[in-house]
Amino acid sequence: MRIAALYDIHGNLPALEAVIAEALAVRVELIVVGGDVLPGPMVNEPLELLTTLPVPVVYLRGNGDREVLGQRRGEGSTLRPAVLENIRWCAEELSAEHESAMREWPATVRMALPGIGDVLFCHATPANDTDIFTRETPEDVLLPVFGATGASLVVCGHTHMQFDRRVGGVRVVNAGSVGMPFGAAGAYWLLIGDTLELRRTAYYLDGAAARIRETGYPQRDGFARDNVLNPPSEEAMLARLGAVAIR
Repeated sequence: MRIAALYDIHGNLPALEAVIAEALAVRVELIVVGGDVLPGPMVNEPLELLTTLPVPVVYLRGNGDREVLGQRRGEGSTLRPAVLENIRWCAEELSAEHESAMREWPATVRMALPGIGDVLFCHATPANDTDIFTRETPEDVLLPVFGATGASLVVCGHTHMQFDRRVGGVRVVNAGSVGMPFGAAGAYWLLIGDTLELRRTAYYLDGAAARIRETGYPQRDGFARDNVLNPPSEEAMLARLGAVAIR
């Protein structure tokens, strides 16, 4: 079975459109959406696109999705004010239909794949949707997190940077971010088939930035500039996230 693992879309519809086109062109049979469809500048449109596809789509919840749903319920949050402003805007824009569907998304998804074995899809780590680790996090720190999963492969996202590493006997792969990458501009995802292939899909960045600036997203200009046209480098983000990674 050929599976496209799409993580951290963050409301970037143009990036998602490009990835979907490429995934269908290589004849994927299933799409796994690994969390954080939101927040981002296009709220309902990515969800609408995903519901129209000719292949099944399986969803799991990310911390961003959880925070948006929390604001729909009027819950409090510990997020920084600038981030919370975006979350609240997305919560107001989210349709009741999509809200209802998102509330059913699980925290993790497991499946058995021929030639690979037991595969666990999670957003950040198997433990929760917020833990941060990177390709540089020491293996001994991660062994308690991944060693007990019983999985041959764990697919994650959350930190927006691709990697493929081993933690004990578990292969751990970060699919990267479709809509908000750290590294060279583009849309990042994982193709699972006979082998695992980390992919980057090019798309029309200037056009995407223009579309994003036409939305009502509070930080639309910054998103277009800093997350589409000129994303932060992987080196800079590894240094930044290394300071808050699990220990």
